[in-house]
Amino acid sequence: MLYLVPTPLGNLKDITLRALEVLKEVDLILCEDTRTSRKLLDHYHIQQPLTAYHQHNEHKITLNLVEQLQAGKKMALITDAGTPGISDPGFLLVRACIQHQVEVMCLPGATAFVPALVNSGLPAHSFTFEGFLPLKKGRQTAMKKLAAESRTMIFYESPLRLVKTLRELAAYLGETRLASVSRELTKMFEETRRGTLKELVDYFNQHPPRGEIVLVVAGKTEKDRPTAPEDVFTEDA
Repeated sequence: MLYLVPTPLGNLKDITLRALEVLKEVDLILCEDTRTSRKLLDHYHIQQPLTAYHQHNEHKITLNLVEQLQAGKKMALITDAGTPGISDPGFLLVRACIQHQVEVMCLPGATAFVPALVNSGLPAHSFTFEGFLPLKKGRQTAMKKLAAESRTMIFYESPLRLVKTLRELAAYLGETRLASVSRELTKMFEETRRGTLKELVDYFNQHPPRGEIVLVVAGKTEKDRPTAPEDVFTEDA
């Protein structure tokens, strides 16, 4: 059995009783960074052994883990924060388990984009989760497609790239498009800024952001103008 166990985004209290039970019962816990996960596990006096499972080794060790699962081991997969598989390692292992008839169970729990979406004040009845935008290849193509998207859009972004992304979205979607930026969710310095893309560019130019960021952008309406020309992108886009 493989359990996918969501972990807190920041506040260690944001973990379910069921998640704690599972983590105490499994034979092995797979995690992105053993140092980060050990802080959470020590807080709840969980002493199960840890093995690193991240984007740099998942291709190499996935089949070996599946063999151990087939032999009867119970494992839990966690990430540094949130739900495994959502812009974090997990997909390869889940797919391999399904292919080899290993049972997989995903527990409900913390995922950063849900509170950011609900807190944005933008329509939440229909939305698209885009994760991280392409850094270079395919970025302009992605922007063009997003300009026609009528659903609320959700992105994860680095604090170092936030202003650049906001500026490019403003060029393709229009400066007056409403958006929301949530950072450091559940942590001491949690902040949500709402406004037009232009207003958010101006704000974060003056207040460089830090921490984990979720960007929520309103979908296209009939009044939104056509997309911008391709030369809006900088050379390193």
